[in-house]
Amino acid sequence: MRRRVWGTAVVLGLLAAVAPVASARASDAASGGPLPLERHFDNTAVSDDARPGEADFDGSGASLSAQDLAAAGWTPGRSLTVQGARLTWPRRAAGEPDNVRADGQSVRVRGRGDALAFLVAGTGGTRGAAGARRCREGMGVPPRERSRARGSAEARRAEHGRALDTGWSAPEAEQCDAAGGTGTVRYADGTRSTYRLAAPDWRTGPLATKAVALPHINTPGGRLTEKARLYVVTVPVTRGREVSSVSLPRNPALHVFSLAVRPTARDWTGSWAASSSGYTAVGPWTDRTLRLVVHTSAGGPRVRIRLDNTFAAAPVRIGSATVAVQAEGAAARSAPVPLSFRGTAGTEIPAGAQAFSDPLGFEVPANANLLVSFHLPGTVTAAPVHRLALQTSYVSEPGDHAGDGSAAAYTSTITSWPLLTGVDVGGGPGSVVLLGDSITDGEKSTPDANRRWSDVLARRLLRQGPRHNAVPAYGVLNHGISANRVVTDRYPGDGVSTDTGGVSALHRLDRDVLAQTSARTVVVFQGVNDVRWGTTADQVIAGLREIAARGHERGLRVLAATIAPCEGEARCTEAVDTERSAVNAWIRDTDEFDGVLDFDAVLRDPERPSRMLPVYDSGDHLHPGDAGLAALADSVDLKLL
Repeated sequence: MRRRVWGTAVVLGLLAAVAPVASARASDAASGGPLPLERHFDNTAVSDDARPGEADFDGSGASLSAQDLAAAGWTPGRSLTVQGARLTWPRRAAGEPDNVRADGQSVRVRGRGDALAFLVAGTGGTRGAAGARRCREGMGVPPRERSRARGSAEARRAEHGRALDTGWSAPEAEQCDAAGGTGTVRYADGTRSTYRLAAPDWRTGPLATKAVALPHINTPGGRLTEKARLYVVTVPVTRGREVSSVSLPRNPALHVFSLAVRPTARDWTGSWAASSSGYTAVGPWTDRTLRLVVHTSAGGPRVRIRLDNTFAAAPVRIGSATVAVQAEGAAARSAPVPLSFRGTAGTEIPAGAQAFSDPLGFEVPANANLLVSFHLPGTVTAAPVHRLALQTSYVSEPGDHAGDGSAAAYTSTITSWPLLTGVDVGGGPGSVVLLGDSITDGEKSTPDANRRWSDVLARRLLRQGPRHNAVPAYGVLNHGISANRVVTDRYPGDGVSTDTGGVSALHRLDRDVLAQTSARTVVVFQGVNDVRWGTTADQVIAGLREIAARGHERGLRVLAATIAPCEGEARCTEAVDTERSAVNAWIRDTDEFDGVLDFDAVLRDPERPSRMLPVYDSGDHLHPGDAGLAALADSVDLKLL
């Protein structure tokens, strides 16, 4: 496994300037061992709007609003599933200690999994241009020195995630406004590992990666209309070993509200997935049932679904949900089978959280269309969506029609996937995640025909049969988003918006790759939108490096695909092609990936390499049509997966 030295290490250099807080280490020793996190709580972050002085989160009297948290569904003691980890919002009333300022405390944590998940926020982050400059100067090797030393192990570690033209990627610059440090994980077998944790600032951190944003901040002088942020940050642990305790970093500007081991999805394979590409106005839907059509890759004898309330400001209520195999349109082949959520028919998903249905014995066929239906008993005016479904789905007349086998109640159609982000099947070998833009999303492929390159790749895996040395029939998870970029957000990550280009690949990597069910390999096929809109090749390369490093840190196999040609499209100028070619040259030459898929070579016209071969061109010179998408999937050496 490759390791990465994160840019957030700069925080360690700032620790000497931070005043220490009372440590819980003495109480640890007195108790004979690590304590539960709540026994360490020494800071109060939440106040009632009528009594803002009862909390002081950041040392200046500011705090979170208890009323805003309740409106988001974050009530005391509420279990929240975010990025596959189940965390608990502290069971404390407003005005009571509800978080710990990290100072090396030893926390009792149990479980086996692939990551630790922290519910955190930073306070006292770097402010202003001067502070940002000081932070960046603390990150170590300057860009010019890194360039001269390129090729050495030290330089390669320093280069991870850093743009070579300006020296800094956007996510790394954000870490200058974060609180963090190094901690230790202890395992039941007596071994240990270290981790680095950085919590973005609760008032200035990126909205694109927050778990939830609240609309107000309480202060002694009154309520401010300013967004407060809370974050879920994951760090890797050693797979297969049971975690027994965790020592927090030493940085009192880092506040921890909850901590848990994220379990691995043993005995599950991701069969279908889609990214939340934005948060848009919908309907409005009141007492309606959505019947969404999705196409499976892998099959299995059990099923569960995942619903995500990503980017939301308020909870959403699911009244009931079912699954069925599609016959035609909104009609089911046989009676839809009810799903449950922790033993009940429905669930409420807090803002920014997700819900997995309980395992259900249901034979999911491979390479088939499923109907996933769920009733929305309340009024939904906005929802997280995947805009470009290229699949017709259905909305019912008023009432709970999730159990209907007939299509009669489904009188209108939609071409997006709201709320639903995953379908998992029991057993199987795991999944391959495709992280991409509109080409992976299937733009210009035939609607309702499942001719995205992900679909063709999945069918290739299934056709191998049981022969010797066959590659496992992985599930294929399509996380392409039209208009998406590697290093720049299209959708800002908060609020209702008509832009559904998603947050950047770097900002969605944790959610759309690292937290995906049984992910084994990720294929990164992005960059054309970056260079078309002015991002330099060096900045794209820095982003791809960071994706490779973060993927390897979590034990994933990481493949990169070269960027396809696009001459003839309005923004694909000669200058853009120069940047595209520079990225491709680096991808072909670097050893930072586990393999390369040369999609540029597959699609380009040998007579004019800067344009797509006409037989593969959908007509807009940017997106391949069905034939081009099939050529991409057919070109993949399955053994690379």
